[in-house]
Amino acid sequence: MKEISGGIVAAKGFRAAGTRVGVKASALPTNGEGKKDLMLLVSDRPCTAAGMFTTNRVKAAPVLLTRANIADGVCQAVVANSGNANACAPNSELHAREMCQAAATALGLAPSDVAVASTGVIGQELNIRAITEGVPALAEKLSDAPSASEDAAHAIMTTDTAKKEIAVETEIGGVTVRVGGIAKGSGMIRPNMGTMLSFVTTDCAVTPKLLTELVHEVVPRTFNRVTVDGDTSTNDTFLVLANGSAGNPLIDWQGPEYQALKEALMAVCTHLARSMAADGEGASRLLTCTVHGAESEAKAERLSRAVVGSSLVKAAMFGADANFGRVLCAMGYSGAQFDPETVDIFFHSQGGEVQVCRDGMGLSFDEDVAKVVLSQDEVIIDVALREGAAEATCWGCDLTYDYVKINGDYRS
Repeated sequence: MKEISGGIVAAKGFRAAGTRVGVKASALPTNGEGKKDLMLLVSDRPCTAAGMFTTNRVKAAPVLLTRANIADGVCQAVVANSGNANACAPNSELHAREMCQAAATALGLAPSDVAVASTGVIGQELNIRAITEGVPALAEKLSDAPSASEDAAHAIMTTDTAKKEIAVETEIGGVTVRVGGIAKGSGMIRPNMGTMLSFVTTDCAVTPKLLTELVHEVVPRTFNRVTVDGDTSTNDTFLVLANGSAGNPLIDWQGPEYQALKEALMAVCTHLARSMAADGEGASRLLTCTVHGAESEAKAERLSRAVVGSSLVKAAMFGADANFGRVLCAMGYSGAQFDPETVDIFFHSQGGEVQVCRDGMGLSFDEDVAKVVLSQDEVIIDVALREGAAEATCWGCDLTYDYVKINGDYRS
């Protein structure tokens, strides 16, 4: 498996486009044309589809519509906007259907074969006219050039500061298969669907049943292990489209070909998940916590998640303060059962490594070295138990002054 260019259009038979239609009038200009806020993605043939959605009891209209449209395991296109979540607002359901219909008409498809997604401010009525009037011109821009994936990735950004995309290729059944994806996510992010939109495409041939199984294996180990601020959105959507254009033998059982596709999908989703954590609102560094030596993966994940989700740990990382007590404290209230006297804690990064805890007790260490270690773009909190062979990694970011600034005037 290797990383390639092309993002969401790297797989055969997919085209994408992104543009600005003015969903949110106050969106800041980008390159003189204004921020892109509407994207289209289409396959040249019907796709096997599988997805996961927000666990929030309050679900946006696009989530409900898309969940219904892919219930048959088939989808061929996606239309998505930023700038407005189309949630908890007048005419939300109507506007989601109108958005779906506009894309279907422009692409010559049935509305039931189109997925819809929105992201942005909650509670304000969607500027549906801007979208419906902008879709036809956007459809004419559809392309399989790498720049099309970049445009689509930019169009779904809200408070994100960087686009998030990746593509990989691997060999399955003697055939080259590609998997690519884009995502948005910066704030309102916590486990059990990080607050995000993410669309993944592949030209692999796979049954709806096994694609669904893949999604339920991969998402809990990638996107569900990201936390920025402990909030879960109303609009989280993860969708995989597989059109079979690569020509590989249909994957219809969990054999070597299934495992190869799982590895590729895991690589794409891990990259996108890490990108969201690194781009957390106001963040200055990515936090990675790996707990190993646990008796089960579930326990390791619970402990790791508590550490990267702790506001005190996040604040300490912002200040490059090697305060191991906050790490141990977060583990202690996680609900997972463990023996504190078997815990070792290390901080490491490109700046080096420092052990701060052995057998649950603090160690003397060089504060200057620790400051260098904790001042890098990514800081890894390594927690070692002595229970078993299981491990899990979760991702988060530090907590900075800018997080409050961003969310203090988000609606403006």
